[in-house]
Amino acid sequence: MHADTIRWPAPAKLNLFLYITGQRADGYHELQTLFQFIDRCDYLTITANTSNHITISPELADVALENNLIYKAAMLLKAHTNCTLGAHIVLEKNLPMGGGLGGGSSDAATTLVALNYHWDLNLSEQTLSELGVSLGADVPIFIYGKAAIAEGVGEKLTAVTPTESHYLIATPNCHISTPAVFKNPDLKRDTKKQSHHELMTNKWTNDCEPCVKKHYPEVANTIDWLLEYAPTRMTGTGACIFSTFEQPHQAELLAQKTPTWLACFTAQGLNNSPLRELISTKNNT
Repeated sequence: MHADTIRWPAPAKLNLFLYITGQRADGYHELQTLFQFIDRCDYLTITANTSNHITISPELADVALENNLIYKAAMLLKAHTNCTLGAHIVLEKNLPMGGGLGGGSSDAATTLVALNYHWDLNLSEQTLSELGVSLGADVPIFIYGKAAIAEGVGEKLTAVTPTESHYLIATPNCHISTPAVFKNPDLKRDTKKQSHHELMTNKWTNDCEPCVKKHYPEVANTIDWLLEYAPTRMTGTGACIFSTFEQPHQAELLAQKTPTWLACFTAQGLNNSPLRELISTKNNT
């Protein structure tokens, strides 16, 4: 057991494009999407112990402990390995919940990766991903830790190196249910599959965006306002919106102009996750 206290990052992600290429008989949608991380993170400060219990502070408002993805990830790992160790986890929550930035999935992935280290379980990245996908379809990309095109239902990952642009990320004041978006009859589900070369060179869009804009005026108003200044798209199924810039000062200038009704922050794209970089350092020491 590694008993030292470590502060682990759980980075956000953007979907730089998102195409829905079909729907399977089991109801899941076939996708082609490009994941890139950003340097905005939740943080999990973890101390392993011999208590056989998982404790988390602070408690998340309106989320029971057994529904907390951090707790679920830890208990899943314990059950899979019959591990009798425990841990205390302190969460710094910086990412909005339900915003399309993957915060909950990233927290779960960081829990799996970090406890695999603290508890000396030596599970492979592949095994951790197979466990993680039961917690959320986006968990494997955070374990993988590299910018990637995801295909299938999101499980087929191919590493790529998109430009590490600077972003202004806006968070409209609404919560969007991902299952509701994918069940919506207005959703476009028949985008033609493209080669990786086509995906990386063609103009990028998000098939969920028209449907979400139609049903959530807060999203539509945010996109319309930001498009006056820079290329702008929704990430995932929303509600977060990102505008793309070549230089950080351009994003900062727009952040200063945003109207009072719109919360936002600036970030840089990262093709290597800070979680992956930290675990690589730990494993090499």
